[in-house]
Amino acid sequence: MPAICAVCGKGTTFGRNIRHRHSGRWEREAHKTNRIFRPNLKRQRVYVGGDAIRVRICTRCLRSQTKAR
Repeated sequence: MPAICAVCGKGTTFGRNIRHRHSGRWEREAHKTNRIFRPNLKRQRVYVGGDAIRVRICTRCLRSQTKAR
């Protein structure tokens, strides 16, 4: 099952880690490795039209949903 929010569609994104070593000329030669940014998903029961549906929802949408009530 993909890591995608059911409300906003937020998914996995990719970036890079940069190692800041303390010796040498690291500005030009810093070691870079790939990394993954995953959304903070929770399985939550959401009420849609009076019916309860279990969805994977990110915590940002979950927070916004509780504020809208």
